[in-house]
Amino acid sequence: MKRPGTLRLAAFAFGDFAFNLYWQSVMLYLLFYYTDALAIGMELAAAIYLAASVWDGVASFVVGVIADRRGSARHYRLALLIGAAPLGLAFVIAYMPPPVAGVAGVAFVLGGHLLFRTAYALVNVPYLAMSARISADSRDRALVAGLRMLAGTGAAVVVAMGTVPVGTMLAGIAGPRAYLFAAMLFAAVATVILLYVGATFRDAAPVDDAPRPSVLACLSSLARNHAFVTLAGAMMAMIVAVTILNKSVLYFFKYAVRDEAAGQLALAAMMATSAVAVPLWMLIARFTGARAVWFIASGACAGGLLLFAGLGIAAAHPMQVLLIGLQVAIVGLHFAFWALLPDTIEWGQRDTGLRVEGMVFGLAALLQRVAIGVATVILGIGFGSSGYTANVAQGSATLAGMRATIALAPLAFLALSAWLMWLNPMRKGAHDRIVAELEA
Repeated sequence: MKRPGTLRLAAFAFGDFAFNLYWQSVMLYLLFYYTDALAIGMELAAAIYLAASVWDGVASFVVGVIADRRGSARHYRLALLIGAAPLGLAFVIAYMPPPVAGVAGVAFVLGGHLLFRTAYALVNVPYLAMSARISADSRDRALVAGLRMLAGTGAAVVVAMGTVPVGTMLAGIAGPRAYLFAAMLFAAVATVILLYVGATFRDAAPVDDAPRPSVLACLSSLARNHAFVTLAGAMMAMIVAVTILNKSVLYFFKYAVRDEAAGQLALAAMMATSAVAVPLWMLIARFTGARAVWFIASGACAGGLLLFAGLGIAAAHPMQVLLIGLQVAIVGLHFAFWALLPDTIEWGQRDTGLRVEGMVFGLAALLQRVAIGVATVILGIGFGSSGYTANVAQGSATLAGMRATIALAPLAFLALSAWLMWLNPMRKGAHDRIVAELEA
């Protein structure tokens, strides 16, 4: 089958700019918005975030199941075309300050978060499934993974730098309304992009007329797919480590460095650095393979965390430089995962005889969301047990506890992810041999 052109691959990958306007906002700002703008306690805010993350994972898995049972390229396109506008509206509601106080206000916040996560799953999982159908060639998929990360990086820079200042400018006042107005702008831009991607997508994968397998058969196939199981486990451990680190940036700069603006600048610099790091990791992967990238990146990230713990860095500039270096390594981990995940489809097809697409991405999303929720709880417990209280100066013991949480928990989970990836069989060139076997 003819391979799609680079422009078509790039147009599809640009959809990740839209999704990352949502995702990066939720990852970088939503917990901070809960605790420091809405004055929700850290433990309660973390619990809300955990519940929404787990719900997101379950919803993503269900959508993946439906995609495998009834999905097609046409259905995937329709999910983007029909779901783009409701997703944008749900995102705005997630940042809407509660109109009432107390328990009812907390319920309003939780409900808005759950609504957004549901809408996100309904649109994002079909988009992810499209990445296995935009091309059957491993090289094209790796290119799409890199281009998607570049698009996501651009969105992350916009979110990191623009959320507070642009939201404040639009709202005319700082605080919760500033976050709301920023969300409205991001939603409008993302909706237009997703409509464009849905309208221009073309299916380039071979037509599969085989009967659709049952849900149990698909789950059994994935359980026997050694490549998927080890990759998913490594991803979960990596996501816990990275989430703890990323979510702690604003808190560390506000309370340890005592320069909140420097924290926002650090986030923006981290995201901007990704634009340089993605092509670097793409180049390295061409020579070493994506699996080897995981070990290089996880080792570099662990080294940076040991440096943070050993030197006791507390000044703005050195911390910004360290975070930029850590972000380069984190980009490598994300690139390796997204480059390898579509290839597990053919790996499982070769080993079990079933081609499972939607459920691969749906289950991966479920596990990712669970990992994010677990990381948020670990961060909440670590900070809460140290005596953290929002919007007041933290004592030396509290700051020491926060620092320990930021350094030690990610180190442990990075070590776990490297061990699981060591068990993964997807070495360089293995996927090409499997595709050749399937074609034969």
